[in-house]
Amino acid sequence: MSIFLNKDSKVIVQGITGGEGTKHTALMLKAGTQVVGGVNARKAGTTVKHGDVELPVFATVAEAIEKTSADVSIVFVPPAFTKDAVVEAIEAGIGLVVVITEGVPVQDSAEFWALAQSKVDASGQQVTRIIGPNCPGVITPGEALVGITPNNITGKGPIGLVSKSGTLTYQMMFELRDLGFSTAIGIGGDPVIGTTHIDALAAFEADPETKAIVMIGEIGGDAEERAAEYIKAHVTKPVVGYVAGFTAPEGKTMGHAGAIVSGSAGTAQAKKEALEAAGVKVGKTPSETATLLREVYAAL
Repeated sequence: MSIFLNKDSKVIVQGITGGEGTKHTALMLKAGTQVVGGVNARKAGTTVKHGDVELPVFATVAEAIEKTSADVSIVFVPPAFTKDAVVEAIEAGIGLVVVITEGVPVQDSAEFWALAQSKVDASGQQVTRIIGPNCPGVITPGEALVGITPNNITGKGPIGLVSKSGTLTYQMMFELRDLGFSTAIGIGGDPVIGTTHIDALAAFEADPETKAIVMIGEIGGDAEERAAEYIKAHVTKPVVGYVAGFTAPEGKTMGHAGAIVSGSAGTAQAKKEALEAAGVKVGKTPSETATLLREVYAAL
């Protein structure tokens, strides 16, 4: 099992002919992902070749879905055009859209987030899940990669990972490569994101193959505090955590758009305390967090 992505997922790339789209399409194919085509209105009707694979380029996401039965899209377009690309994917009713782009205006993210929230099926379920923006995407090792995570860090295993930080996602996967992962998700650190820690925790809790969960947060906002409350109420599997930013100077805005600390709220220490109160073991470093995870997993 896995969450959000598996070997049967059919993936299209919005921006498949650009530099980033070209490079990462090749890497996603190498990881075993079923990439079935791309979208670029200006190059519709052409194809792009990656080794033995020739992928069609479509004018619209709707056309791509109609011709390929795609259920996942990944967006590699510049920030100024990201909103249009995501709105197009949502309007076409795709199941998952992964937004890699960094620097998307918060207003744009809020607008496409609200649009996705408004589109529900007959059972009241949201049709399109957004992951990102400003994230490394999602990987189910040995099955599929939709994003920019290196696929050779780790193999399949019983650990679920959800992280605000891209590079810390990679480090944690490397630290725990002896155990392996069911799915690893980088949700992004922007103030408005499509999939939260809580969304991922709920999915890992429901996934029978995931036996333990690693959650990586960072300073700023209250997402980790809210996740702690959710864990306390709903998560029965062991969770270990890490919060980036213990050494951040107070009152400074740090690199990530979401990492703004006000008073004691939003600090690494406040987040650590909230998580520990919910029964989550929190490491002071990524390596210490990996050791804690090994300990709780060994005790299962």
